[in-house]
Parts: sequence; structure tokens; C-alpha cells
Amino acid sequence: MRHKKSGPNRSHRVADQIQRDVATLIRELKDPRVGMVTINAVEVSPDYAHAQVYFSVLVGEPAESEAALNEAAGWLRNSLFKMLAIHTVPTLHFHFDRTTERAADLTALINRANATRAKDDDA
Repeated sequence: MRHKKSGPNRSHRVADQIQRDVATLIRELKDPRVGMVTINAVEVSPDYAHAQVYFSVLVGEPAESEAALNEAAGWLRNSLFKMLAIHTVPTLHFHFDRTTERAADLTALINRANATRAKDDDA
């Protein structure tokens, strides 16, 4: 008798599906505090009880978006119940992901350093 494999691959598949479905569901939220949000990553706990959802904001205030998403987490979770074919849908916890913001700051810093170096080379 063959057993279904669970473990890391299943966890990744569940996280990927939650990421796609939450990204779709967020568009249905009517809360004006939720700006143009992108879901960057989802990490599901080993027992599938919790999912950490990391997002970035193209337009809008990150703190307000985070508050609104966490307030809507129950509705989003209930909507996921209807979409996902799993027994336990994790509780969603939204976190603003500063990775994109930090990458932009780092790129600007590198560009300034290169511009300074170019001036020094010309002198």
C-alpha cells in the first residue's frame, strides 16, 4: 500500500496555493486602507495552523494595509476554506515585507557610490 507523501513538498504546495488564492481574494476587499498589495511569500507552520503572509505595497500606506489585511484575515480564511481542498486552513497573519523597499535603498546607495567613484576617476 502506498502512502501519500507529506512534509516539505506538501507544505510548499499549500503555501503556494494560499499565496495565489489570497492574492485573488484581496482584490475583493472593499477596505480603502488596502492599497495596491502584492503577496510576496507565504510560510505555513508545520501543523498548518498558521500562515505568515508577507506582502509589499505599490500604492498605499504599509501600516494601514497591514492593519486592514489582519482585520480581514477571518473573511479571507473562510473564503480559502471554499477554495482549498485541505482539512485545515491556517489562520492568516499579514506582515509588511520590507525586502523590496530595502532593495531599492541598496540600489540607490550603489548608484550613488558608483557616481562618486566615476567623479573621482575623472578627477
